[in-house]
Amino acid sequence: MIRRSAVSQLAGNRTPAAGIPAVVAWSADVCEAHTMSCPSCGRRKGRRDCPALRASICTICCGTKRLVEIQCPETCPHLVSAREHPAAVVKRQQEQDVAALLPSIRHLTERQQQLFFLAHSVIARFKPEGFTRLLDDDVAQAAGAAAATLETASRGVLYEHTPASLPAQRLARDIAAMLNEVRSQGARIYDGEIAIALRAIELGAREAQKQGGSDTAYLTLMARLLHLRSQPAADESAKPSSSLILP
Repeated sequence: MIRRSAVSQLAGNRTPAAGIPAVVAWSADVCEAHTMSCPSCGRRKGRRDCPALRASICTICCGTKRLVEIQCPETCPHLVSAREHPAAVVKRQQEQDVAALLPSIRHLTERQQQLFFLAHSVIARFKPEGFTRLLDDDVAQAAGAAAATLETASRGVLYEHTPASLPAQRLARDIAAMLNEVRSQGARIYDGEIAIALRAIELGAREAQKQGGSDTAYLTLMARLLHLRSQPAADESAKPSSSLILP
């Protein structure tokens, strides 16, 4: 037989409604709390229906884990709303990112901008060996060496310029391999125009180094911009230009 004092302690010293045993009232409270808690953090109440998790999650997890830890479907109303009406802090960050990138790409033609982002898709996928991190300096070295190799080739001289760091060497080879693959598919890419795009990447990475702070500031900036660029547009007229280079 359960003593009343023990039941009262388990129930948090709550006074149950008249006619309802304390154990039953306490069990109902536990079940209700478990049902209403966010399945992502387990702490806050679930207030938004999440089609990915098929449960109600809290607004904080919805806002901070969207497309990061939670694979949201494109039909999620909260995802659509966030893209159409980004929070003020997000919009301000986007404006700052574009302003930071603009000096290094303002002189590029549309094709050169396509090549710029195409090269950055290789950088985004690059994984250094072992515990080595890819730094802005590695990106600047790789882009500069790849551009110099192409500039030399455009003058009729075949010479491969080699960057100093090992990650930069591997990245430069990956960029060259991407160009060869795209060309093998029939796209016409001139050495001079891709060299200009790569010089823009080198410039952006060098400028980020001059600003000080993080040694991956440029990579972080481009990761945010590439994520924004990959988002579906709200309508056809707002779609970004394709990253594919057409013959």
